[in-house]
Amino acid sequence: MNDGEMILRLSDVVFGYPGAEPVLKELNFSLTRQQRIGLIAPNGSGKTTLFHIIMGLLKPLSGKVEIFGRPVREEKDFIDIRRRIGLLFQDADDQLFCPTVLEDVAFGPLNLGKSKAQAVKIARDTLSFLGLADFEDRLTHKLSGGEKKLVSLATVLAMDPEVLLLDEPINALDVETKARIVEILNALDITCIVISHEIDFLSQITNEIYTMTDGRILLDERIVVHAHKHAHPHGTLPHEHE
Repeated sequence: MNDGEMILRLSDVVFGYPGAEPVLKELNFSLTRQQRIGLIAPNGSGKTTLFHIIMGLLKPLSGKVEIFGRPVREEKDFIDIRRRIGLLFQDADDQLFCPTVLEDVAFGPLNLGKSKAQAVKIARDTLSFLGLADFEDRLTHKLSGGEKKLVSLATVLAMDPEVLLLDEPINALDVETKARIVEILNALDITCIVISHEIDFLSQITNEIYTMTDGRILLDERIVVHAHKHAHPHGTLPHEHE
């Protein structure tokens, strides 16, 4: 972790769903401005739960959450947080709810108090930045999975957040759309945490990658990405690596 301005700090956070073992167990984690952190871990390890606690969608059973220098506990504490931190949901259908793309992307700026004209301009500029300028009148429910993911990202970026939380942004996408998302994210100078099962993707867009196990983030076990190159005299024959 670096010594920049503290964005958020979670201290000894415990969370469990009713009737189940805790998903997060005295988890400690901090994020400072300009960090770009990747999280890679098996399903059920608590990655999405962590994001939902940061956004106030779930309330920890115990522990302390501080965001932008102050403790947050109640719903009212998260109103400003949700204006400053953008969450991209794993499922784009959880993010999109307006009939057309332009309406969906303009919704956030309108909710921030922008006029209709201002919100439309922001939405159009954001769509243009993402290469979706001709999507304005498209019906969201008729978009492909990759198109929905890009429009979902547009709805988040239109809010001009200080921090991005991206939950599996390239899951089940084609190679071309994955490449576009890499290009888009690398063009942004923004603090972020990215959840993904694809370490190659994380290595392209983040500068620190960690994993989770037993309800905790292993901050002392940073994942080092390295190239694996080798040759075999009979490389076309089936073989296994230990």
